[in-house]
Amino acid sequence: MNSSSRRRRLTAAGLTALAVAVSATACSSGSGGAGTKGADSGTYTLWDPYPQFDKTSAWAKLLDRCGSRAGVKVRRTAFDTSDLGNKTLLAAQQGNSPDVLIVDNPVVSTLAEAGVLTTTGDNKLDTSKVDPNLLAAGQSGGKTYGTPIGANTLALYYNKEVLKKAAVDVASVKDWTSLTAALSKVKKAGKKGITFSAIGTEEGSFQFLPWFWGAGAELTELDSPQAVSALSLWTDWLKQGYAPDSVLNNTQTTSWQEFAGGDYAFSENGTWQLAGAKKAGFDYGVLPVPAASGGTAAAPTGGEFVTLPVQEDTGRYTTSRKLATCLTSTGNLYDTDTTLSYVAPTTEVQDKQVAADAELKPWVDAVKAARGRTSDGLGTRYPKISEQMWKAVQSALSGSKSPKDALRSAQAAAK
Repeated sequence: MNSSSRRRRLTAAGLTALAVAVSATACSSGSGGAGTKGADSGTYTLWDPYPQFDKTSAWAKLLDRCGSRAGVKVRRTAFDTSDLGNKTLLAAQQGNSPDVLIVDNPVVSTLAEAGVLTTTGDNKLDTSKVDPNLLAAGQSGGKTYGTPIGANTLALYYNKEVLKKAAVDVASVKDWTSLTAALSKVKKAGKKGITFSAIGTEEGSFQFLPWFWGAGAELTELDSPQAVSALSLWTDWLKQGYAPDSVLNNTQTTSWQEFAGGDYAFSENGTWQLAGAKKAGFDYGVLPVPAASGGTAAAPTGGEFVTLPVQEDTGRYTTSRKLATCLTSTGNLYDTDTTLSYVAPTTEVQDKQVAADAELKPWVDAVKAARGRTSDGLGTRYPKISEQMWKAVQSALSGSKSPKDALRSAQAAAK
């Protein structure tokens, strides 16, 4: 395909792909300018969503080492997560894609369907050690577009002192019934139950998904009885005073701030809050979000994929693959995922993480049960479904509609 026809196709595809899902992970804000590929064939460009890491960081030094091993110089540009997808689409339309792109996993299917990314079948990137449920977030149309650099997800933090005062044994919390019973005891003891984010954005959907999937619901049927039971759970918690009305406007950050105050028994939040938990000033623990009838609910995967965008000079793929392989090697994944507060995407490195820090065990369990938001063939359909989901959650929790009616409207709109 010649470059002009390819750019026309990318432009048409890109116009339908601009509503990409924004990551629900907690990254620092920052900015970066677009880097262009130099004429020097020994320079390879890499774009990532980590503007919080400057050139003196361990991450930047890893990129330099991987470049040296591949015999090239890596020119890195960092963008805010929310900007990176659109910047990548524009660069592809201009024939100026980076050689290596690290991108939030829900955006992979958008870029793949727009024709921006090469498949692992084409670029020969080895994904054989990656956990299948994590790899699924980078798959579209039966093909795989990259490999995860790490994953985060959601679980329940709990305040041990609050539970002790309420005479709640956390080991008894195994399903929705026992969790709700624990919240009731906490309220009677004069403390607060659970806080989470139900804001009308992707963060709200991200936080609702463990309960939605934990009920056995599927994103293709937002108004199923299972889905209604999940939304009814949240709605009832607000009615009973087990969760605050503030969840309607809470981001994951403000929800965490509520929990960090020390009065809440539980907080639904992610691995990115581990550093804050250790500074909170009280003894805490973590357990996976329980499914309705017991076991671990599937929570959505956060985290990024290392991908190789389409290049007019296909001879660049060999070196690009070397860079990607270096970044996701067993040795480097451990250091990188520790820096990013991620769980590694391979069992081998996960075991190493738990051996070094036993507190990561519940997070590894949660990640092993997690699901990609665009998995199951949803691809670029997910953002539209997610929007209707968070609107339904808002309608039900605000009392403007019943859970059943809110989800019925959501399903009709999502179609």
